[in-house]
Amino acid sequence: MEDKDFLQFIASIKKKTGIDLALYKEAQMKRRLTSLRLKRGYATFAAYFEAITQNQELFYEFLDRMTINVSEFFRNPGRWDVLENKILPKLAKANRRLKCWSAACSTGEEPYTLALILLRKQLMRDSTLLATDIDEGALIKAKQGIYTERSLQDCPPELISRYFKKDAMSFRIADEVKQAVTFRKQNLLADAFDSSFDLIICRNVMIYFTEEAKNELYHKFSRALKPGGILFVGSTEQIFQPQQYQFDVEDTFFYRKMG
Repeated sequence: MEDKDFLQFIASIKKKTGIDLALYKEAQMKRRLTSLRLKRGYATFAAYFEAITQNQELFYEFLDRMTINVSEFFRNPGRWDVLENKILPKLAKANRRLKCWSAACSTGEEPYTLALILLRKQLMRDSTLLATDIDEGALIKAKQGIYTERSLQDCPPELISRYFKKDAMSFRIADEVKQAVTFRKQNLLADAFDSSFDLIICRNVMIYFTEEAKNELYHKFSRALKPGGILFVGSTEQIFQPQQYQFDVEDTFFYRKMG
């Protein structure tokens, strides 16, 4: 009965939002959402679905839990060093007008990290930076650009002093950085992608998807990149047979589109 309740919830969510929870790893997703449902006092997923359709705050909380919005600036700093000092110079040599995309951008730390690097490399003025996420609540926070000290723990101090204003309990990112990023709602698994990107960053989200969904996403990312473009993935998301997606390994967790 419990399984039937959850499967009906999956079908109802897909009908309402276009989000297919069946493409996420089931045990992980079910455990996470069961804990949220019980915390909010709903005995069944049917009752919980009824509540989130009528209460926007509950709906945003559901999206937030589903998408795991955990992020910080310069997450895994060594990889950002590789991006700044090896990947970007090579891309910029071919074309200074870089078209970049932070996919599943959460609350904005990742695209703003890229914007800070592009500003430091004096590439931002000629480049475009798109950031997308399925969670409207996360996008609202990203556009506000207000962060805790913890989320800035790996951000270089000179960038903090130059591009952030410290309030009592938080850090507010400068308008110059905010204006560099265009935020947009997008469902990676269902929506069409733009094309001709020089750089796509999609980190720490693939781990929540089934193998079939991952396979489809890697194909979509490959088609969205221009030849020579780079896909930058998370530290648990190595692609084991990159050639099937027309990728070559450029560096650890960086893949270059062949052609």
